Amino acid sequence: MPDLLIELFSEEIPARMQARAAEDLKKRVTDGLVAAGLTYAHASSFSTPRRLTLALEGMLAESPTVREERKGPKVGAPEKAIEGFLRGAGLTMDQLEERDTPKGAVYFATIEKAGRPAAEIVAEVLEETIRNFPWPKAMRWGAGALRWVRPLHSILCLITDEAGSTVVPMDVDGIAAGDTTEGHRFMGNGRFAVTSFEDYEAQLKRNHVILNATERADAIWADAQNLAFAQGLDVVEDKGLLAEVAGLVEWPVTLMGDIAEDFLGLPPEVLQTSMKEHQKFFSVKNPKTGRIEKFITVANRETADQGATILAGNQKVLFARLSDAKFFWENDVRVAKTGASEWLEKLTHVTFHNKLGSQGERIDRIAALAREIAPIVGADADLAEKAARWAKADLSSEMVYEFPELQGLMGQYYAEYAGHESEVAAAATEHYSPLGPSDNVPTAPVSVAVALADKLDVLTGFWAIDEKPTGSKDPFALRRAALGVIRLVLENGVQTKLDRFFDTQLIRHKVKLNEDTLDSGETALLKDLLTEIARHGVFGAALETIKQKSAESRAPEVVAPVPDISDDLLGFFHDRLKVFLRDQGIRHDVIDACIAMEGNDDIALLVNRAQALQAFLGTDDGENLLQGFKRANNILTQAEEKDGVEYSFGAEVKFAEDAAEKDLFAALDKFEAPIAEAIRGEDFAAAMAGLAGLRAPIDAFFEAVQVNSDNDVVRRNRLNLLNRIRVLCGSVADLTRVEG
Repeated sequence: MPDLLIELFSEEIPARMQARAAEDLKKRVTDGLVAAGLTYAHASSFSTPRRLTLALEGMLAESPTVREERKGPKVGAPEKAIEGFLRGAGLTMDQLEERDTPKGAVYFATIEKAGRPAAEIVAEVLEETIRNFPWPKAMRWGAGALRWVRPLHSILCLITDEAGSTVVPMDVDGIAAGDTTEGHRFMGNGRFAVTSFEDYEAQLKRNHVILNATERADAIWADAQNLAFAQGLDVVEDKGLLAEVAGLVEWPVTLMGDIAEDFLGLPPEVLQTSMKEHQKFFSVKNPKTGRIEKFITVANRETADQGATILAGNQKVLFARLSDAKFFWENDVRVAKTGASEWLEKLTHVTFHNKLGSQGERIDRIAALAREIAPIVGADADLAEKAARWAKADLSSEMVYEFPELQGLMGQYYAEYAGHESEVAAAATEHYSPLGPSDNVPTAPVSVAVALADKLDVLTGFWAIDEKPTGSKDPFALRRAALGVIRLVLENGVQTKLDRFFDTQLIRHKVKLNEDTLDSGETALLKDLLTEIARHGVFGAALETIKQKSAESRAPEVVAPVPDISDDLLGFFHDRLKVFLRDQGIRHDVIDACIAMEGNDDIALLVNRAQALQAFLGTDDGENLLQGFKRANNILTQAEEKDGVEYSFGAEVKFAEDAAEKDLFAALDKFEAPIAEAIRGEDFAAAMAGLAGLRAPIDAFFEAVQVNSDNDVVRRNRLNLLNRIRVLCGSVADLTRVEG
């Protein structure tokens, strides 16, 4: 079977686009070939700064002949219907076949499509791919209409079989396909012809081009580590930078240079970020001191002076870049030593969101909420508020303005010069975490308080202005913020009702959003309401207190929407929690059964309940008890619907007729109190163990007893007994939501 080789040779393709472009080339060409009936055994795609390459093995030499049978109109149908069928099938009347069917005689057509040579199909598919290639950005050049990421110079398109290689005849805007390509821009020997993929790859390497991006990256990393190891140093690993640099060169030459002594005192993160962002340099650190002392750069060519001229030029540019970084650092340290009041003042004039006010107002809200959260996570309230007010200060610093990715980290450095406690400094960095499912979660109490306050403020803020995630769109990363809150709560064992903090922060946002329409009395009442929520922890109870203080107040009308918004936000948290717990192997129906219970805004409590229930349902006792509960609930529900009454008035053992019935009474009497006590103590494992004790008497009851007795008194008593089962099992979780 033939093999196919395609290369699209152009000016330099941006490194960030290369891998995706290679995959797009493979997908579009292979999809087009298969759709045309041309299958293959294996496909590989490659990219370098100047070329996209696709190699197919075991491709068919031509597409197969296809026979298709079409059912047409009935015999005797109107002439126009028959003509339309013939036109669509491309046949004449004498080529149709009449067949008898249950609905009468019908015309059938057999259409045969002859196979086509592979070269013809490849030419069509490749031209379509080139003309409609999905570059993020593309350009036109010269007088042609073709758009490509950079000017396209040549197309190599070759089919190889046992007889030799053949160029696929095609032309795209004057660029004719051929069998030649070029090697390295400076070190290659001009254009050369190839006969197969193996010949192509080998000749490229002789012309100083490594085709495989992974091979280039491995060579860069190995050489960099060897250079550093020879001087007792370590290269700072950066997989993203490595992939980018591998896309900047076709023949990597790794060089190590020095950083001027003037800059070695800068924080290592500043050096690393500056060199990475501006120069694409790898940082080399001293493992004994942790200082960044040298850098690795990757050239695209070998030189007679072993890279000395390249290094000298790079060091000259690096000196200028690091001089800027040093200037920013020294200026920022000067401001930090004065307390950074000018930074905080600047933030009052920086808009966080046009509806949610400035960064300064946001800091005030976070500080107030962090103070409320502090006692729950074991943090000092004053220290938590102080940390919250400092956490965003570095957003005004020159270093963070230049390198936004250093936000938080620079705040930690500057906190030392401002004279802040170590807890305050740590919170500046840690309050942004966790940023993703694999990111570390802060455990220091002050950091946890500020991190929770920061994420809860942004969530309640966007809920207050009704800018929630929709579908796949989440421009403010609210799903990530909710997952961050969940992980902070669970991994730090924080048991608290989130709803109270939703209410508190939503009212703070409502005050801001309605400040132009509220008079001083209404604003004062809202602030009183915040105080009461902090005291009661429940919106409703706090609202009743305020109503009693001022029956004439409009405050209830102002804040009435808050509970609805709070419930909606809690539902959003539950959705994120479902995803989080499903990834940990907890069944969706178990999660739903626990979410349906009271106290579902306490995430830690909810998860403890779900874990205990899943473990219980994984046992024989749990599985059989669930079936017993469902049977009891179904019988009871049907009887209540039929009789139009609720059987919840208490069963009496004196009406029991069967020994199994009496045993069930005894078992319920025995386990009801311990199970209730376990639930009050939030010991769900003990509650499940109590339910396990009911499994045998419930099974025995249903085997021996007919609930719907002819005796109405006995029947009602047994139905009320079933209600005791329903209530007791339902006190642990809503088992009606568990799939049985």
